Amino acid sequence: QRQLVESGGGSVQPGGSLRLSCVASGFTFSVYNMKWYRQAPGKERELVAFIDNTGGNTGSSTDYADSVKGRFTISRDNAKNTLYLQLNNLKPEDTAVYYCNVPTLNEWGQGTLVTVSS
Repeated sequence: QRQLVESGGGSVQPGGSLRLSCVASGFTFSVYNMKWYRQAPGKERELVAFIDNTGGNTGSSTDYADSVKGRFTISRDNAKNTLYLQLNNLKPEDTAVYYCNVPTLNEWGQGTLVTVSS
């Protein structure tokens, strides 16, 4: 049974940082591209970051939404079947539930809530 379990969300002040994790099980994590999405209250779910499955010594290819470029970093540890999202310099508009996703499997986690407020 495939499963994605996110963790690491919480409440932080503007300018703060969080590290989200997504542990995968039930499938071969290393062969799949992965994405992070978020959904703010009253808004549609939006793509935040993408990482491909290449990995290796040269690293994976990544891409980000313009709104988070330079502040968020997506990474993966295939040995631990874990996807990460480092959130730095958080802003109130980053408040949302964050989800990890396997696009080709249409697999989603349950989400982890990030709240940025002073």
